Amino acid sequence: MVLNQIIIDEMAEEQKEDVRKLLVSSYGQYEHEYKDAHVWEEYLANIKASVDNPNVEKILIAKSEDKIIGTLQLFLSSNQAYQRPELQIFSPIIRLLAVHPEARGRGIAQALLKAGLEFAKSQGANQLYLHSGDKMAKAIQLYEWLGFKRDQTKEFYNNDILVKCYRYDL
Repeated sequence: MVLNQIIIDEMAEEQKEDVRKLLVSSYGQYEHEYKDAHVWEEYLANIKASVDNPNVEKILIAKSEDKIIGTLQLFLSSNQAYQRPELQIFSPIIRLLAVHPEARGRGIAQALLKAGLEFAKSQGANQLYLHSGDKMAKAIQLYEWLGFKRDQTKEFYNNDILVKCYRYDL
């Protein structure tokens, strides 16, 4: 018998609310980084709405014992992911990687990222992209450990925050 097995699957329609709650639980750790409460509320509203984004190609979930403990979203271009065609990314992009705070340190983010890499390969892509900010230092360490490299040519500013780009060459 295998305990705490992690299963990566595609999100089903009836799992949207659980994924939304997971995103709020996971990203809540950054609330103190926002000096303006209105900016934080807008960020949180965007995170909640992301589950219903018609531009998302696929939302993956990580489950353990029928509980959703992780998620990530996959898009096919920078236009679909960010409404930023000027970035000229025509390869899959990961957005909103999240692991429930109580489930961290179990390899869930790594398993989701590897599933993202498999998705990119299945699309015939040569790269997989993601974007992150300095406040997500632990996540950036994981991306670099897995082999993602910084790509400054695909970075942008969101208000006054530099959104850094990381690329994995397949």
